[in-house]
Amino acid sequence: MQELNLPPFEYKVTQSGENLLIWDMLRRKQVVLTPEEWVRQHVVHYLIDHLGYPKSLLSLERGHAYNKRQKRTDLCAFDASGKPLLLVECKASSVPLTSAVAMQIGTYNQTIGAPLLLVTNGVQHFCWRVHSLNRTNQALSFIPTYAEALELLALAHPDAP
Repeated sequence: MQELNLPPFEYKVTQSGENLLIWDMLRRKQVVLTPEEWVRQHVVHYLIDHLGYPKSLLSLERGHAYNKRQKRTDLCAFDASGKPLLLVECKASSVPLTSAVAMQIGTYNQTIGAPLLLVTNGVQHFCWRVHSLNRTNQALSFIPTYAEALELLALAHPDAP
């Protein structure tokens, strides 16, 4: 697998027939190691090990409905009360991060409502804050830690308990 622009982590890969499998600690099972899964696993470990996101508040490949169609988000981080905090779209390292990828995550977020969005192919990362009230986005030059994300959520919903 290609080296990514994310910190390395300890992983367990096994062979099953023609497929390589990688242990997914969130789903607690072996999953097929595709180039996109390689990026997704790196992002999960980066969020947990380096940015302080609680493992128990991360959800992988969660289904949601959009325009009566079933879609799956790559990764979503939640706050302690279950509100979406960070929505992540992962692509294989060979996939360029185009405006179509940004549109994809933006479309998903119309039903999810996360204040932070991240698109990554493991080499490039684009993160932005969504201001839902005035329908604008603010590009960020960093991926927020869990504590920073909670602060941004509080700013986005100042009257929430």
